[in-house]
Amino acid sequence: MARSVARSRAIPVSPGDAFERTLPMSLPTLFRRWYGPIPPIKEIRDQHGDWNRVGETRTIALVGGGTMRETLTEIDPARSFGYTITDVTGPMALLIDHIEGAWIFDPAGTGTRVTWRWFLYPKSVLSAPALPAFARLWRGYAGQALESLSDYLVG
Repeated sequence: MARSVARSRAIPVSPGDAFERTLPMSLPTLFRRWYGPIPPIKEIRDQHGDWNRVGETRTIALVGGGTMRETLTEIDPARSFGYTITDVTGPMALLIDHIEGAWIFDPAGTGTRVTWRWFLYPKSVLSAPALPAFARLWRGYAGQALESLSDYLVG
C-alpha cells in the first residue's frame, strides 16, 4: 500500500513560467543540500535530450553512492508533470520499492502554488511501518527544495 506525501509553496510567477522552468531544471541545483539523512543529488547520468518527453529516462546519483532510475511518465503543459522512480539503490533501497512523483502548478492569486507529491511504495511489509518516519523527513526535504525552486524562479 502506498503512502502519499506532499508539500506546497506559493511562488510569485505564472503557472506556465513555473512549469517551463521547473521541468528541465538541473536536479543537482534544486537538491543541493542534505536534509537529515536524505542526501543531495550529486549528478544525473544517462539522460539523452532535454527532459521534455514522456518515456525519457535518467539515473539520479546521490551523494553517498545511492542511485535511482527516473522515467518521465506524464506532461500536462503549464499544469503538471509526473515521473516514476525505480531501481533504488543505497540506504533507501531497504525501505522503498518505487515512487510515483508529480510536480503540480496551480494558479494562486497572482502566482502559482507549486506542489511536489510522492506516492511511496514500500519494499516489503516489513519496511512499510518505517514509511511514516521517512515521510516526515521527506516533507522537510521537500520544503527545502521548494525554497530553492522559489529562489531560482523569482531570482
